[in-house]
Amino acid sequence: MTAPLLDVQNLVKHYPGRPPVRAVDGVSLTIAAGQTLGLVGESGSGKSTLGRTVLRLQEPTAGRVLFESEDVFALARGPLRALRRRMQIVFQDPYSSLNPRMTVGRTLREPLEIHHLAAPAQMEARVAALLDEVGLDAAFAARYPHELSGGQRQRVGIARALSVEPRFIVCDEPVSALDVSVQAQVLNLLADLQQKRRLTYLFIAHDLAVVRHIADQVAVMYLGRIVERAPAAAIYSGPRHPYTRALLSAVPDPNPRAARVRIVLSGDIPSPAHPPSGCPFHPRCPHPKKNDRCRTEAPALRVVSGNPAHFAACHFAEQPM
Repeated sequence: MTAPLLDVQNLVKHYPGRPPVRAVDGVSLTIAAGQTLGLVGESGSGKSTLGRTVLRLQEPTAGRVLFESEDVFALARGPLRALRRRMQIVFQDPYSSLNPRMTVGRTLREPLEIHHLAAPAQMEARVAALLDEVGLDAAFAARYPHELSGGQRQRVGIARALSVEPRFIVCDEPVSALDVSVQAQVLNLLADLQQKRRLTYLFIAHDLAVVRHIADQVAVMYLGRIVERAPAAAIYSGPRHPYTRALLSAVPDPNPRAARVRIVLSGDIPSPAHPPSGCPFHPRCPHPKKNDRCRTEAPALRVVSGNPAHFAACHFAEQPM
């Protein structure tokens, strides 16, 4: 078997405090080249922190990240800068991720200049090609961010990430700040670019419906931990963790006559500075067999359903709700 493009091993990111904030608490996952891993969970579950720590935009507390078998956290400044070409990010908010004082053309030229990817005479053509690739006219190079719509700004953010010809992109909720009508356009664009450039994505979202048609694998995150991970088809057809089932029950069904049971979770996600004992989900878990074991013993992420690619961290993963 070939090594995965990205291999995250027991990644931990705690923020200082009394007690420390456990934003990411021992996450392991892999992504194969050309694949998309959809990382899903509520706000505050640690998804964005995980994505930024993988890219070393934030320093980890513990753990390893191997990219193309290279230890990201062991790199010195020079090699890390070279690695930035191969690992990029598309930020959630297109309104704040672009410099308002820079034109679109200047925004796209900057990474080309930093990494010496184009001669001065070639810059205009490279910028025009990048804009065309994300569905924008070359005339947009002269505009400032405030002159663009939200969808157009996000396309510029995608073009900026593509400018250095990366292999891996963290898409940090790239459509959550956009109108629903624009979300599908951006998702289709990302899918087309993946096919064209053979890109690998870590696609972060809080809505399972968003990643349904773009993700090959889905990982569900809750309070800094992965609670379920499986191929996308297995997650949507047979979720095994109560939290995943609740998230799926909230996805609108286009068939108004479909018989569905909505699972409404009580309370809010606990503070990562004060996580519950035992299973982190037990205070909100609707499983009828929840008991003292759930309150005292943290379940391991283990193979369930006889599927070696389907993992869930629940003591009752094999039992129906």
